[in-house]
Amino acid sequence: MASYTVGLKLGTRAKALTIEAEDALVAALKIKLENPEALVTYVRKSNRRGDRRHPHETLRSRKTA
Repeated sequence: MASYTVGLKLGTRAKALTIEAEDALVAALKIKLENPEALVTYVRKSNRRGDRRHPHETLRSRKTA
């Protein structure tokens, strides 16, 4: 499985989440399932170097928080 970063907009707030999925469409649908009112703005493969420097929230950490 690959790691994808999904950008979404909830009301006036923009967020980026990192999620493990088979492909980009599945990643977007998983996020949409968790947040039906959210607008998915982009989906991209995670960039190891850049994402380590500026980490995004993960779907797993959201469930425990």
